[in-house]
Amino acid sequence: MNSDSQPSTSQIILVTGPSRSGKSEWAEALARQTGKQVIYVATAETNPDDVEWLARIEKHQQRRPEEWTTLLVPVELSTTIRAYSNSRCCLLVDSLGTWVANLLDQEAEVWQRTLQDLLNSLGQIKGTVIFVAEETGWGVVPAYPVGRLFRDRLGELVRQLGMLAKPTYLVTGGHVLNLSTLGSPLQK
Repeated sequence: MNSDSQPSTSQIILVTGPSRSGKSEWAEALARQTGKQVIYVATAETNPDDVEWLARIEKHQQRRPEEWTTLLVPVELSTTIRAYSNSRCCLLVDSLGTWVANLLDQEAEVWQRTLQDLLNSLGQIKGTVIFVAEETGWGVVPAYPVGRLFRDRLGELVRQLGMLAKPTYLVTGGHVLNLSTLGSPLQK
């Protein structure tokens, strides 16, 4: 789609919170409110042997309106954002935690390039991008190195996106908090 004839209305929104808090539902409501064509970017990979995971995915699928387009993007998030960003679209990326988990085998330098590529892709958007991200750093320090790596990478990503997003929401305890109006950005 070519959107050169329409004004650019770019916006980055971040929805974060703990598991089962309603993050995805809030992000879906925000996507509907845009009035734009919604492209749901699912980062999860399916495993036919994991019945519980398949049930979670199905629950998400059942909530989505039929007119939404779904893209399965376990790795190439930056490329997808660049390819589908236009003023008539809202990309809903669910979830960043799953995307980070899909890339845990990347060496530190490769991960930093991947992260920077994602952040760079957001500087070029022409529509709305809504990210759903899990909060994993509020509890016990993971006992295993891969758990700590996941927590640290996701935490770094959420922090950097939180600085770009307007607004940033925290969904917890059955409430949605707009952190952009309630808080102050942390200076680097």
